[in-house]
Amino acid sequence: MDVSGSNFQSLLPSILDAVATAHFVTIDLELSGIPGQQMNKSRVAGESSSGKPTLQQRYEETKTAAERYQVLQFGITCVDEDKDRGVYTLRPYNLFLNPVADGRLDVDRIFSFQSGAVEFLLNHGFRMDAPFVEGVPYYSREEESAARNTASARRNMIAVADIAIKNDDTESLRFIQRVRSEIDAWKNSTETKKEAFLNIAPVGYSSPTFQDRGLNNFQKRLVHQFVRAEYPDLSTTSRPGFIQITAYNKEREDNLQKFRTVAFEDRLKRQVGVRWLVEAMVGGNLAAIKSYNLQPVKSESQVPREHYERLFDRLQAKKTILVGHNVFIDLIYFYACFFGKLPDSVKDFERLMHELFPCIIDTKYLATHGDDNPALSKSSLEELDDQLSSLTPAPVIEMPLGHHRYLRNKPAHEAGFDSYLTAKVLIRLSAKLEAAGYYIDEKISPGSEGEGYVTAPETGGVSLNTPKHPLTSRLVDENARPKSGKSDSNDSISEGVSLGHNAVTIEPQPTKSKTKAKKSKRKSNDTAARSTNFSHATMFDLLGDMPSSDDGLGVPLARPLNPKPSTPRFTMMPPFDSDFWNVYGDKLRVNGTVEGVCNLWPEGRR
Repeated sequence: MDVSGSNFQSLLPSILDAVATAHFVTIDLELSGIPGQQMNKSRVAGESSSGKPTLQQRYEETKTAAERYQVLQFGITCVDEDKDRGVYTLRPYNLFLNPVADGRLDVDRIFSFQSGAVEFLLNHGFRMDAPFVEGVPYYSREEESAARNTASARRNMIAVADIAIKNDDTESLRFIQRVRSEIDAWKNSTETKKEAFLNIAPVGYSSPTFQDRGLNNFQKRLVHQFVRAEYPDLSTTSRPGFIQITAYNKEREDNLQKFRTVAFEDRLKRQVGVRWLVEAMVGGNLAAIKSYNLQPVKSESQVPREHYERLFDRLQAKKTILVGHNVFIDLIYFYACFFGKLPDSVKDFERLMHELFPCIIDTKYLATHGDDNPALSKSSLEELDDQLSSLTPAPVIEMPLGHHRYLRNKPAHEAGFDSYLTAKVLIRLSAKLEAAGYYIDEKISPGSEGEGYVTAPETGGVSLNTPKHPLTSRLVDENARPKSGKSDSNDSISEGVSLGHNAVTIEPQPTKSKTKAKKSKRKSNDTAARSTNFSHATMFDLLGDMPSSDDGLGVPLARPLNPKPSTPRFTMMPPFDSDFWNVYGDKLRVNGTVEGVCNLWPEGRR
């Protein structure tokens, strides 16, 4: 679903509801720039003998880039798990982010574009005007705090320093003298029909023949400053072209201040924009939008008003399991965009991300963990989705109407589409790895009833190199859908589309089996590709995907001990409280570094 600045406010309740009920959420970002070669050249000390940077050095390079460049597009897919039906429901959203902030909030934002990144985006059909024309506003927590501090200082009359008029500035001195004379004459007037206000404007401003402009900003500041200093019994109000002076009235001033505060809060809420979704994901403070004037949504995903009122408590009590593909760099930009200043140490960054999310999963890490199978070296989202589309049996995936654009169109490197592919890959790949029973890890805590995991030989692993079949599309009666999620072992899978219960379903459909595909071989230029700083022929290939590289972990394989024979009702991904995620959770693939992996929870998940 495309979300723009014009429909964001009305869609916000349904998106928040999708986050609140999500089993997990996937994200993807499109960026105006990435770490460049000039940043890498600054790396001198601490480099390993292999020539690879350390994880700390890679973090510092990416941090510098994230502070310079912008997130232009934000993709998010909310995934529901229905264990009773054995179905996963995907709701992808695609949002352009508007880098231009509301100038009335007095927080300046400097942003940059990198020519190579722009070229990459244009080559993939990205509309460079869309963030400015259709983008949703956003503020980081740090920017929101700065806006509040500026507004508070203005209310307390300390935002702008007084203007010091020099003795030789005769024009300003004459202007102040005229203002003083007009105020004294108005205050001392004995006329019975004395006006309740005085307008300070250029001489002749009220004349119909006046052609000049009104007071400029400098003159207005002088009037505010002068009246505040010499006439505490008066108050000033800025008007277009002039300043209006009235007698000070505490009740009126208090009401005016309340009006200004309400207007400021409303403007600020709108500018925070996309960050409300992020706050919902991390259990942040959503109190400010309880009074948001949200318009009703006439769609399948409409949230009733009474449900919306209860929504915030559910979001406050929940933290989202976050998923991305090759997500290390995205997380750094994500934090800089929506939270603020990044810490200097990668260890501190790991701690912050762990505090925000109970578990972060990198599908790149799942696909390359162990790296013993040549098929796993092909680990871009498109390659993984293609390989896993023939998986059998496979979890059933459906999409509600209004979210099914990506069944027809496959816009590679659109953030919403990539987040959708990430969700599909996680569901299918984790189900396959769990079903195969090969867990690769240095240590896995044993389970109960003799079903723990023990170290297995270093041969084996999980192959994704299954036979591939052309995709087919057909309408299927929902009631005729297989409910067991099973398929004959001689059958392979293509992706069918069924329309039922207001949803589009991606489901297994039996087709004639084909001969086994040949095992793919590593390209001979893999070593050359890994010699670059970011495992790419050019650094901008990072915006597509990083190929897998040997991380040198050398961890053994593990497999279930005495598994019990069972016939599962549905094919599902492993639960997030299982030992499976002790192996695959909170570990991010960082190719081309000494460590190879960023461990968000070094002591292990509990």
